[in-house]
Amino acid sequence: MAQAQTPSAPPSPPPRDTVLYDGNCRFCRGQISILRRLDLAGRLEFTSLHDPRVSEAFPGLSREEMMEEMVVVDTRGREWRGAAAVRYLSRRLVALWPLAVPLHVPGSMPLWAAVYRLVARNRYRISGGCADGSCRLP
Repeated sequence: MAQAQTPSAPPSPPPRDTVLYDGNCRFCRGQISILRRLDLAGRLEFTSLHDPRVSEAFPGLSREEMMEEMVVVDTRGREWRGAAAVRYLSRRLVALWPLAVPLHVPGSMPLWAAVYRLVARNRYRISGGCADGSCRLP
């Protein structure tokens, strides 16, 4: 007789806010490089969505979702995506506080989300693409 399997416990929230980004994208890597330098207190963990550990640590996130926009998972397990992730980071990193003001103007999030989606869709063109074709959007 087969034994019933005990469901695995949901993954615990990360110990630091985790920024999930497209590590195959030159533009994305450049932006992450800037964020790393601005993270003076070491509050953030930066992980490419292509890292095999991501699917284990964040099973609720699909690769397709992460390819569309950057995702930040905070230490409580909440997910911030796209422009909302940028807005969240503007509150976490002191050097980004000047961006927090325009990003938090009431009613402005639809505008920031549209700008973010435009840049995200064109990020490979913005960065000049790549020679081997591995960084084409699906």
